[in-house]
Amino acid sequence: MPKIKTNSGAKKRFRLTKNGKIKRARANKSHILTKKTTKRKRNLRKAAIADATNVAAIKKLIPYK
Repeated sequence: MPKIKTNSGAKKRFRLTKNGKIKRARANKSHILTKKTTKRKRNLRKAAIADATNVAAIKKLIPYK
């Protein structure tokens, strides 16, 4: 069986936790930040766990992580 290629975009965006959950960054933190409150921007810095509906697809993209 040949090795599976890791998706380059996915390997930069997702990390696996010790329990096998997928950690991701939050969206809406790149531009148009002036209208967003400081509290909202601060909370967007925190990591989030990927939704269960997307976990199988993400794990296929990063098979060796």
